Amino acid sequence: MPNLEAMKINSFILFSLIFLQFSCVSEHQKVNGISFVASRERLENKHVKPVLNVNANYVALMPFGFFRDLKNPTIIYNSERQWFGETKKGIAQYSQEFQKHPIKIMIKPQLWVAKGLYTGFIDMETEQDWKKLENSYEKFILDYAGIAKKINADIFCIGTELQLFVAKRPEYWKGLIVKIKKIYQGKLTYASNWDEYKSVSFWNELDYIGVDAYFPLSDLKTPSVLDFENGWKPHKNEILKVHQKFKKPILFTEYGYRSVHFTGEKPWESNRTQGNINLEAQLNATQAIYNQFWKEDWFAGGFIWKWFYNHQNSGGKNNNRFTPQNKPTETLLKKLYENQRIK
Repeated sequence: MPNLEAMKINSFILFSLIFLQFSCVSEHQKVNGISFVASRERLENKHVKPVLNVNANYVALMPFGFFRDLKNPTIIYNSERQWFGETKKGIAQYSQEFQKHPIKIMIKPQLWVAKGLYTGFIDMETEQDWKKLENSYEKFILDYAGIAKKINADIFCIGTELQLFVAKRPEYWKGLIVKIKKIYQGKLTYASNWDEYKSVSFWNELDYIGVDAYFPLSDLKTPSVLDFENGWKPHKNEILKVHQKFKKPILFTEYGYRSVHFTGEKPWESNRTQGNINLEAQLNATQAIYNQFWKEDWFAGGFIWKWFYNHQNSGGKNNNRFTPQNKPTETLLKKLYENQRIK
């Protein structure tokens, strides 16, 4: 008779090796993410299916706080006047629906200034107002850190494009990170703007170097994939230097392109609605960013901007905005994310 004890040991070793192999694969899987836009409605399975169909494995959920202007130190959030998906209840409900499937969550609280003014210019004139802002932001971000803990989010983003606030109050941010870590023990990042990431002082305290990757790449009307890739070369070298300095993986907390002429010239521009539709330019830009980054070991992945809950009525071939939905870029994204999923 075979030695039962030896068989048990061999079976345990085999199981351990298989588990280790799958653990390593999972650990190195890229973030194939979607920036999921909040809505007035509760989320249902029919809203999740298109995200699954594009082979995404992460969604960024984005609760909002609001400023009346760039000098106002008080953040208004979790209000009954807000859309459901922008509130604490909404984020919890959205997470619950996504987590029924193999989709992980990044909670990414964001601020919105009236008239769409850039949040990187939020700046206080007096020390008193800075203190008010710091107290208000701490309440806002710790509330959502609590939500991140409650729903077991995989990543929590501590802020988005707050360039002057981050640059002028470094000690506040270091202290805030300590407070966040007492509440939420998962992975942390900060979504720095493409022209800000090199100056952020607290990357050592976080798990990912977060970059909203709207780098200028080409001034051509319809750049080819190669044109876009050539445009990436100087930026990629600088990104790699920051990775090497801090020994942290790079995460594109946002990336994406409008389906419009000259989409690579100023990719961050979202406030103008005019512009000739150019589906090819968006397609080429998406292929190029994937070619340049998703193969790199030091690159964690990214979240494409942006995806609406009502998929059937979103985007389309007559839409010149960022969303890839119902455009050739959606088909491409499905293929690109599938390539990563099966590795």
